[in-house]
Amino acid sequence: MLSVFMDCGPEDQWLAASLASLIPGAVEGLVREVVLVDRGMDENARKVADHAGCRIVAAGDFRTAIEAARGDWLLLLEPGARLLPGWMEAVVEHADQVGAGRATTPAARFRRSPNDRPGFFVRFRQIRTAMAEGFLVQKRQAIGLSKLAFSLEEVAKGVAVTRMRAFIRPAVRGSSGN
Repeated sequence: MLSVFMDCGPEDQWLAASLASLIPGAVEGLVREVVLVDRGMDENARKVADHAGCRIVAAGDFRTAIEAARGDWLLLLEPGARLLPGWMEAVVEHADQVGAGRATTPAARFRRSPNDRPGFFVRFRQIRTAMAEGFLVQKRQAIGLSKLAFSLEEVAKGVAVTRMRAFIRPAVRGSSGN
């Protein structure tokens, strides 16, 4: 049902954290594949990807990878983002609502974990990425969005979404990694 995509650089420790949160979805058969778009992955990141069974595609081939995705739904994540318990049920519920015509928007994002919500003043200085809370989209919509995009971030940018009833811990960028 679900193909997970990430733009990956040399963030092997961040990648491992994201992949670990996807394991329950793989065990349950929800996650069919994880595709990593190589944006400067180093050897350690490639080892992590190889051990986890991820498919790596060149940055210029991400559109083709979206078209060839095995899942009917795509989940775009940043390396380091961690899905919290309950994410699988929220994804299935959202997909069911879209399939039944009960969803107002077909694309969705997770809710930021209460521990990771920035304060009022911090939000003004913060640069927010389109994938900070993940981006769940039907494959056919992702194909259309990717035609004018150069990265997964651009695929997720500016799309109307609904918020699912599940939480994500966004990627933490800094000197300590996590």
